[in-house]
Amino acid sequence: MQNVDAAGLGIGDSYSPRIMGVLNVSEESPYEPSVFDEPSGAAAYVDERLIDQGADIVDIGLESANKRFSVLSADEELKRLDTAIETIASVSGDAVFSIETRYHEVAAAALDAGFDMVNDICGFADPEMPRVCEEYDAPVVKMASPPDLERPGAVESPEEIYEALQMNGFTDKTIIDPAFGGWSAEKTLEDDRETFARLEEFRELGRPILVSINRKNFLRELAGRSTDDALPVSLAATSMAVERGAHVIRTHDVAETRDAAIIGREFSQYRPSETRLGIEELDDVSQGIERHFEQSDGSPDSSVIRTFELSGLSTVDQTCLSTLAAEYGATFIHGERGVLLGTTEALSALAENGETGAVSEKMDDDHASLEPVLEAIEERVNGGR
Repeated sequence: MQNVDAAGLGIGDSYSPRIMGVLNVSEESPYEPSVFDEPSGAAAYVDERLIDQGADIVDIGLESANKRFSVLSADEELKRLDTAIETIASVSGDAVFSIETRYHEVAAAALDAGFDMVNDICGFADPEMPRVCEEYDAPVVKMASPPDLERPGAVESPEEIYEALQMNGFTDKTIIDPAFGGWSAEKTLEDDRETFARLEEFRELGRPILVSINRKNFLRELAGRSTDDALPVSLAATSMAVERGAHVIRTHDVAETRDAAIIGREFSQYRPSETRLGIEELDDVSQGIERHFEQSDGSPDSSVIRTFELSGLSTVDQTCLSTLAAEYGATFIHGERGVLLGTTEALSALAENGETGAVSEKMDDDHASLEPVLEAIEERVNGGR
């Protein structure tokens, strides 16, 4: 599973589930509490109802994607973008800002103005969208959709959704969205329920998964609830989605959804292994070589290659260790039992100085920490076997 970096926010199996709160600057959007047409009120909503409640990402929509409304042109969306831009400039809290659009022109203008990522509800129906996102090194959510800018999400069965997501490929920072909800007259509640039941299958695409299931009809009908009374069914489905491998939950109910996602993560098989770190030196030949150097008054530190097998490392830890090792002249080979090799001199420098390296500075407690790994290496390299 490929992880995605969104302006410093990690998204993928190696990270906690991310919550995407929603703001709309489209008067036709159905969820009235999230709809604003002026920046000050919108910014206050983002701070108080989204970021303060635990939203990691704020997704701003410029138009309603409801099939009952006419599709806005790129120029019409650009006119509404000013409100969105002024809003994020007025927000005091810290979040990743996403623009929901189907047009590459709007995506480019938003990214130029300070947005961090794009939510493409037409799944690269605009062929220029992937190019723009790659040019800005911006993450992009690709929602399953036909190659038609006027028919977002109009795919029904899980097989069709899978094919639609593959259409036109992926960028290096693509997040996939199976498109739950009534995007077309042909799509049934049973279609949504089957897609949800088979959510894990979409992990085969190797990309982080976003689900937007907040108070959706396919859940409400099962419990016989109205939209206003549907929060409990949304939360139940959120835990199930995260347990099945979803990484981002798009919602209007941020605080409650965050709690449900935490529970789902706790019991997910895709949670990174927390197995205790294991380290074992493999290269027995080193002992004989070291004795040779001792007898000849030489130093083995810059000549002897030592090899260690490491177990219990997460994917993120392995990636960071590989980069750090290269900085100090050592090599790390990924695997369930990774292999670290280098001269005593290189490994000692890695262990002693790795924590202050550029890669380590980018890590935080929620994502990855190599401190115990480096301590174990230092103990073995400098303290004997």
